[in-house]
Amino acid sequence: MKKKILIVLANYYKDISDGLLKSALENIPKSSEVKIIRVPGVFEIPVTISKNLKRFDAFLALGCVIKGQTPHFDFISQASTNAIIDISVSKKKPIGNGIITCLNMKQAKARKIKGAEAANAVISILSQK
Repeated sequence: MKKKILIVLANYYKDISDGLLKSALENIPKSSEVKIIRVPGVFEIPVTISKNLKRFDAFLALGCVIKGQTPHFDFISQASTNAIIDISVSKKKPIGNGIITCLNMKQAKARKIKGAEAANAVISILSQK
């Protein structure tokens, strides 16, 4: 059966997001049906997933948060992670968390392959019997 996967992509750091998306797509089976929804930032990812729970078998949350001079980084990182795991467990839907949290742009650029890891995690869960 063809699996439907929604990728929710935060575009705040477009270059990083595009890299995460590329690496994720390279690891999703061609037999899957994939839709991509772009959102402004990672804070909008959980609500977008929630709005689409009934339409898809699995989800990928892709985006980047880079630490700045305020505690905003900590709040956004923790809130998005908590919301994603809460949705996944309570609704029994796999969500690959490919939101990278970095101290600087150099780290973010080096971690663009994390989209592949999130995709592989989702495919693994979808394959369970």
